[in-house]
Amino acid sequence: MAEHSSNLRFPHWQPQYQAALIELNHSKLLERVTEAEYAIFERLQSIEGTPNCDSRFTELLAIEDALAGLRLLKREQVDFLEHA
Repeated sequence: MAEHSSNLRFPHWQPQYQAALIELNHSKLLERVTEAEYAIFERLQSIEGTPNCDSRFTELLAIEDALAGLRLLKREQVDFLEHA
């Protein structure tokens, strides 16, 4: 997936997020979600204290949406394991 990262709007964390979204193997899903969360956390640390601008605001909104998606994936993973 790294070869497509130049096409992503937020390449610091979107590759890991997309990998979590498309992971079909339930045994690897939690690992992918954790990797995505870590990449997002690192990005948030790196942009902390940068001047507010439209691009930063846009990325923060995208991060908020991505974190919501990751929470949903984790919830589905727990439900899957409970019913497996």
